[in-house]
Amino acid sequence: MTGPELLNSLGKLFGSKIQNKTEFRGETTYTILPSDLREVAKFCRDELSFDYLIDITSIDNFGEEPRFEIVYELYSMTLAIHLRLKLQVSEEVGGVDTISDIWPTANWHEREIYDMMGIKFNGHPDLRRILMWDGYPFFPLRKEFPLEGLPSEMPDVAFTKITPMEGGPFVTQPSTATAKDREPRAHPPEL
Repeated sequence: MTGPELLNSLGKLFGSKIQNKTEFRGETTYTILPSDLREVAKFCRDELSFDYLIDITSIDNFGEEPRFEIVYELYSMTLAIHLRLKLQVSEEVGGVDTISDIWPTANWHEREIYDMMGIKFNGHPDLRRILMWDGYPFFPLRKEFPLEGLPSEMPDVAFTKITPMEGGPFVTQPSTATAKDREPRAHPPEL
C-alpha cells in the first residue's frame, strides 16, 4: 500500500472523528478532537507505521475560541510520508492528554508547550517548566505577553526588571552599513 492510500484509509477508518482534511504540497493534515488524540496517535504509530514524531507546536489564536491549536508533525520512515494532526484546545479546558508514552520524544515538546503557553498535558510523567524557572507566573509565548517582558519578583534569577526595548539585547540600531560591517563577530578581510 502506498503512502497516499494509507492516509486515505485513515480518513475512512476514523470517519466522523476527522473534523477536517487538508492537502498541501503533498502533505496531509487531519484536524481531530482532543478527546480522539490518543486513539488516532496509537493507530498512526502501530498500524500506519508513523514511527517518528518530528515536532509538536502550539498556536495562540488570542481573541478566538477555542484559543489554542496544537499541531503534531508525524513521519513514517518506512513509507517516507508526512502526516500532520491538528487539534483545537479551549483555554478553559483542563488540557489535552499526553502522548509521551506513545512517542517518548513528546515528553520535552509537551513540557515546552506547557512552559511557554500554559497548556497542560494530562497524564504527563513530569510536567514542569523546562525553560523558565519554577514559580514563574507567566507564559511568554502567549500573545498578551509583552515583548519587553514583565517584572519578576524573583531576585538573583535572570532579569528582575522589564527589559528596555531601545538599545536592548534583541534590538539593532538603525544603520545603512551592511550586515558584515554591523556584525561584531565578522572577521577582518585577509590581506
